[in-house]
Amino acid sequence: MVDPMSLPKSIATVSLSGTLAEKMEAAAAIGFDGVEIFENDLLTFEGSPADVRYLAESLGLTITCFQPFRDFEAMPQPQRERNMDRAERKFDVMAQLGAELLLVCSNVSAASVDDDEGASADLAELAERARRRGLRVGYEALAWGRNVNAWRHAWRIVEAAGHPALGLILDSFHILAVGDDLAGLAAVPADKIFLAQLADAPKLSMDVLSWSRHFRNFPGQGQLPVAAFVRDLIGAGYRGALSLEIFNDEFRSAPARLMARDGLRSLLLVEAEAGATALPPVAALDGVEFLEFAVDEQSGRRLAEVLRGLGFHYAGRHRSKSVDLFRQGRINMILNTEQDSAAAEHFQFHGPSVCAMAFRVDDAPRAARRAEALLCPPWQEPIGPGERRIPALRAPDGTLLYLVEPVADGSTIYDTDFELFYDAAAEPLLTSVDHIAQALPMGRMDHFVLFYRALLGLAPEQLWEIPDAMGLIRSRAMASPGGDIRLPLNVSESRDTTTGRFLTTFSGAGVQHIAIASTDIVRTMRGLSARGVRFLPIPNNYYEDIAARWGLDEERLELFRENNVLYDRDDGGEFLHAYTHAFDDRFFFEIVQRIGGYRQYGAANAAVRMAAQAQRRNGAPGTELPG
Repeated sequence: MVDPMSLPKSIATVSLSGTLAEKMEAAAAIGFDGVEIFENDLLTFEGSPADVRYLAESLGLTITCFQPFRDFEAMPQPQRERNMDRAERKFDVMAQLGAELLLVCSNVSAASVDDDEGASADLAELAERARRRGLRVGYEALAWGRNVNAWRHAWRIVEAAGHPALGLILDSFHILAVGDDLAGLAAVPADKIFLAQLADAPKLSMDVLSWSRHFRNFPGQGQLPVAAFVRDLIGAGYRGALSLEIFNDEFRSAPARLMARDGLRSLLLVEAEAGATALPPVAALDGVEFLEFAVDEQSGRRLAEVLRGLGFHYAGRHRSKSVDLFRQGRINMILNTEQDSAAAEHFQFHGPSVCAMAFRVDDAPRAARRAEALLCPPWQEPIGPGERRIPALRAPDGTLLYLVEPVADGSTIYDTDFELFYDAAAEPLLTSVDHIAQALPMGRMDHFVLFYRALLGLAPEQLWEIPDAMGLIRSRAMASPGGDIRLPLNVSESRDTTTGRFLTTFSGAGVQHIAIASTDIVRTMRGLSARGVRFLPIPNNYYEDIAARWGLDEERLELFRENNVLYDRDDGGEFLHAYTHAFDDRFFFEIVQRIGGYRQYGAANAAVRMAAQAQRRNGAPGTELPG
């Protein structure tokens, strides 16, 4: 059932890649109600405006508006008269398009006159010409408009014009990016708000025009209070379309359907966050239940030896599939060699790799319903006799996300699905999964941020820029409110950084490293070393530096040096960590200990780690994991 407060959803064609027809087809396929036709898209269309109208009708799309009409109001003669003639030609085009609304943005021309009365008169005449043709005009204040750059100023001009075919267009970027809001909007009659355009953006220190033209993104991907903007709109009585207008270089080079899906997902999310509609609540997360690796028989044997070296024991065999379970404390690692499965498909594309993650949730069906409402349908693997059905989603990179909830009788998925082996295991050296880092293609971070934020309620943390010897890596973690799930996301423009090499060598995004927690990292490192695990050697110069920078005592420093432990500190506490060598140059493990309330991920030490990994790739001796 459609929520009675759900508003029509639209997207400007400038927001998507491809030809005009491809953009419209993508918008319709994903479920948008309408599109704003951007003039440049129409100019390059191989057909008439009437053909566009026919295409829109055949796709079930309305044409929300035609835009932009620039540098119109408050111009001296003879430019004023030429502008009126220009408008008449645009009205001809709109009649063929079936577009009822023209977007007029505030004038940026140096020739324009600072004259509100003249601007009102010009817009009133334009609106009257539009009315005669059954059209309307919406006036939008650009944040960089020469004389009009605020929505309240635009409203005073529209109000003074007093024409029924003239109203306001409100763009969240133009308002929020300059620190403004919609306070006072309730005084504007709701029927004078002709259109609401939405865009988010990261907070950047640059001129607002460049910021707008290159770095807008979808609501929920940036740092502007777009949900509050929508809440104020609806509170003022607005019931028109919510339309996305996104200028973003990376979006315009991405597949149109991918971006259209993100766009509609963002509108569904922001509408719910504004209180206009309701989504199933976000599931409460309680950590990582298991990680599943796609392997073949040969790589599976070698990875099993690596896990044994890290203190895991062979705990069970699946009752109906070629799947093995390794455990240590609450940490579960699954090796999947089953043919004709999602894991086998993943292995064919990526080699030995993490193909699935499972998160503990309080209500798996509710989490799955939320995901489906946000355009992520459930994924179902074939199940064997007696096997428990576990709801799953497919992440943007193809990784499966299983949603595991506790059962009333206390049984676990391992009790039902596996033949478990008794093991009188020693006290575990490792206690839980601390974080799981993913390498992403350039231009895809916003895509993953929205996915994890919308579906699972993870929040984006600080963006880090990490120097690699071969380029720059940008890193941002997504974390659950209590920190039970932490997913650092890494992107790099260079093909030669550690992130870039991961992507180009193994055919796309995926889990690059798995951080596992210890309560005593020195004891853990000694125990693992005794089991034959070899760790990345850290140069002595690093320890000289942290001794001076952090004032560490010599005894503690020596323990770190002996065990190749790196050190970081923030206002909340300390972070100790060390790295294994990579398995098949694909993924690696990190051992971590958080002391106090440390909230970060040791980014200050990433350059040291990457240099050590590069040295290994270049042939440093003694660098293999056991097995």
